[in-house]
Amino acid sequence: MILTLDSLQWPAMVVTILAAGLVGSPVKARRNWGFWLFLLSNLLWVVWGWVAGAYALIVLQFGLAIMNILGVRKSADADQSQEQSPSAHKK
Repeated sequence: MILTLDSLQWPAMVVTILAAGLVGSPVKARRNWGFWLFLLSNLLWVVWGWVAGAYALIVLQFGLAIMNILGVRKSADADQSQEQSPSAHKK
């Protein structure tokens, strides 16, 4: 079986769904994995969108990637503020 770039949409979809589930987790490590998996899914969708000529999808993925990067940074900032606060409860 030859894997074509067009078939990349299926792994992209699976990674996106997995990432969405992880981002909603109350466990910090899972949320962080979710953000990183979302970034991977953004990349996969951009590659597929380029092959398929779906340029609106590519623009959407760049916008979503920016939101995911902000989410990673916000999560890291929250971790730092919890470490600096002696009364903070870590999860």
